[in-house]
This record gives sequence, structure tokens and C-alpha cells, in this order.
Amino acid sequence: MKTHIAVATSLLFLCASLITPSLSAFLCHPSDYNALMEIKNALNNPYHLASWVPNTDCCGWYTLQCDETTNRVVELTIFSGQVSGQIPSAVGKLPYLTNLTFRKLSNITGSIPRSVTNLKNLITLRLSWLNLTGPVPDFLSELPNLTFLELDFNQFTGSIPSSLSKFTKLLALHLDRNQLTGSIPESFGHFSGSVPDLYLSHNQLTGSIPKSFANMDFQRIDLSRNKLTGDASVLFKPNGSTQIIDLSRNVFEFDFSKVKFPRQSLISLDLNHNSLYGGIPEDIVNVENLQFLNVSYNRLCGEIPTGGKLDIFDSYSYFHNRCLCGPPLLKCK
Repeated sequence: MKTHIAVATSLLFLCASLITPSLSAFLCHPSDYNALMEIKNALNNPYHLASWVPNTDCCGWYTLQCDETTNRVVELTIFSGQVSGQIPSAVGKLPYLTNLTFRKLSNITGSIPRSVTNLKNLITLRLSWLNLTGPVPDFLSELPNLTFLELDFNQFTGSIPSSLSKFTKLLALHLDRNQLTGSIPESFGHFSGSVPDLYLSHNQLTGSIPKSFANMDFQRIDLSRNKLTGDASVLFKPNGSTQIIDLSRNVFEFDFSKVKFPRQSLISLDLNHNSLYGGIPEDIVNVENLQFLNVSYNRLCGEIPTGGKLDIFDSYSYFHNRCLCGPPLLKCK
């Protein structure tokens, strides 16, 4: 009788283990699993994370990805859902993350947790279209492998940390669409390694372009819709590789006629709503791939050059200047 009872007990235990496998049987690493459970609880168990079912393999959950070799969580993307709260500090307990994204979540508030500095493998950090507040954290420069930093469409205030120039692998820096004040850090002219695309538009930045920018060959730079002043001609490098320059809606004031353009690389140039004076340089007709031009609402004078790509632009590119003339505007007198 005892033998029958022992056999029956063993069978019941075996069935139970098959129905409810232990966490150790999962592919997901236990410490990653625990961190994800903390993140879900901190975000008040939103429906967006409904696939994050306790005691199941986290490598099968939506919004994240595990490495096929190590089974560690390497990507976490929480995007466009009904999620509220603050970015949980538990994200710093996922040490193998290479990509961390919180995006288009208007009910995510507060600041960036310092625990993100534990993520030394992080390559991409996208915290955009949220409602994050406070200063842009200086400690972000402690992420040595970062190649893409996107903090746009938030409510960050204060000045831009000069320490962000310490990145050596950064390819793009997005700080646009915030409420940042102060000047552009002089250190941004001293990026070592790669030179990042720089997006600082739609802030309240003041002052002039740092002189150190003479050292930098930005491929894409957008400083539009700020309160920047002075001479921005340092951004134009005839032997450079700049593709896009947008300086529109600032208070820049310099002699545009003296500018030399990167003839092979320049694609888009937007200088509208500034105080540029002088004329349009003849050299602009030699820019081989120019697709967009806007110098309207300045104080330019003289005849508009003709030829090359310039012939594709209409009056919208030139109107509201002091005395520009010639096609596509009125004839010169």
C-alpha cells in the first residue's frame, strides 16, 4: 500500500512540474526576470505589458529581446501605449542592455534614473516624446559605448551639460524640442572620435556659435528656433562633408557673401528668419546636390545667382529680403 502511495505521489509531482515549470527551466536569466517584474510593478502593471506573465519565460515577452547565445535581455522598447509613472530605476538591473527605449508615452514623467549608468553595454538610449523634466543629467556621459542619444520632445530645462562631449562613439545627439537655456557648450567643438549629428532646435538657447566649432565637421546640424546670435559662418567648410545645416529662426548676423560651401556634400540649407546681410555667393551654383534652400526673411541684397541647382528654387526661397532681385524675384533695376 505504501508503495502505491509513493508512486502516486511521484506522478502528481511530475505532472505539477510539467504544468508549472520552475523559473530555472526558463531561457530567461533569473536576475533579468526579477528586474522586469520590478519594472512592470513600478509602471502599475499596464496592459501594454500584458505579455509579461509571472513564472513564464521573459525571452518570449513582447517589447523586449534576448540574446540568442546568452539569453540575457539586450533590448527593451516600451513604445506608444497607456503607460504612466516614472522610468523605473530597475532598468539599471539589466546589465546586458544595448538598446533602451521609452518613446511616445506622454504620461511618463520625472527624471532619468541614475541607475542607467550601470548599463555599460548600452549603445542606443531613446527617451523621447515623454514628459521628462529637470536638467539633462550630467551622468549620461558615463555610458562609454553610446552611439545614439535621443532626449527630444520632453520638458528638460537648464543648460546643456558640457560633459556630453566626452562621448567618443556618438553618432547622433538629439536634445531638440525641450526648454533648454544658456549657450551651446564650447566643449561641443572637441568631440573626440566620431562627430555626432547635432540636433538642438526648438529650445531657448542664447549666445553665439562656439569658436571651437571650427574644429568640427558636422554632417547634420540643426540649431533652428532658438535665440542664437552672431556669426555662424564657421559652420561652412568648403572641404567639409556637411549635408544639412538648419539655422532658421535665430538672430544670426553675418556677411553671407563671404561664405564658401561644401560643394559635393551639401543637400539642405535653411537660414530663414535671421539678419544675414550681403549677397548670395556665386559659389552656391557649384553645389552639386543641393535639394533645399531657404534664405527668406533676412537683409540680403543683390542679384540672385543663376545656374546649377539654383534654378529649381522658387520665390519662397528668397522673399522678404532687403533688396534681392532677379529670377525668380523681380528683375534687378
